[in-house]
Amino acid sequence: MSTILVGIKRVIDYSVRVRVKPDGSGVVTDGVKMSINPFDEIALEEALRIRERGAASEVIAVGIGPADAQQQLRSALAMGADRALLVQVDAAVAPLTAARIFLALARKHQPQLVILGKQAIDDDNGQTGQMLAALWDRPQATYASKLELDGGKARVTREVDTGLETIEVDLPAVVTTDLRLNEPRYIKLPDIMKAKKKPLDITTLADLGVEAAATAPRAVSYAPPPVRSRGVMVKSVDELFGAMKQRGVI
Repeated sequence: MSTILVGIKRVIDYSVRVRVKPDGSGVVTDGVKMSINPFDEIALEEALRIRERGAASEVIAVGIGPADAQQQLRSALAMGADRALLVQVDAAVAPLTAARIFLALARKHQPQLVILGKQAIDDDNGQTGQMLAALWDRPQATYASKLELDGGKARVTREVDTGLETIEVDLPAVVTTDLRLNEPRYIKLPDIMKAKKKPLDITTLADLGVEAAATAPRAVSYAPPPVRSRGVMVKSVDELFGAMKQRGVI
């Protein structure tokens, strides 16, 4: 059986305006709409397309987080994942811990691909895929904008600073997805009903034999961006340049 593991992270929906708590200790999440991380949604869509082409037989959606993250895993099941697994933890995990979790699952399920979003829109670390590849001792292809499978190899087009780069890696491999890889499908009501009958297992770090990283990045404070000052209306180009010189722009 050919399996694909896909990471699914619960984040504040991208359309929500994030508000910082008055004490600066974090962002407000109470009553806020939560969704699948957009890059992870793209990763899941690509896995489903690979399965639909007959190049894989099973797609497993993996979430790491609190019990509430089951909601996003149910959405992944409604999109088409065959089953889901929640590694339940109450606190946020460091990228290294997340990589260790996926390593334990990769050893257990022996997937041909682990597809992750290139980053999460809440912390923007962008490290888990690379760490997993190093721990698993398997090739990695990051920032994929195109993915093709050919036997035991994957051909990946990557978005890099200078343009596009195409590389070929042996399977099993780790792939992280960029925005232009695909457009995720819409979830239909019948699929939501079917998802309720699909298996969603819950496990813990202890069950997987994974220890949390001893040291992890810690946010010491949060602050909203500075309020933009009002624009100034000018009547001529000369007045515009005068105002820019006064502000030290030119």
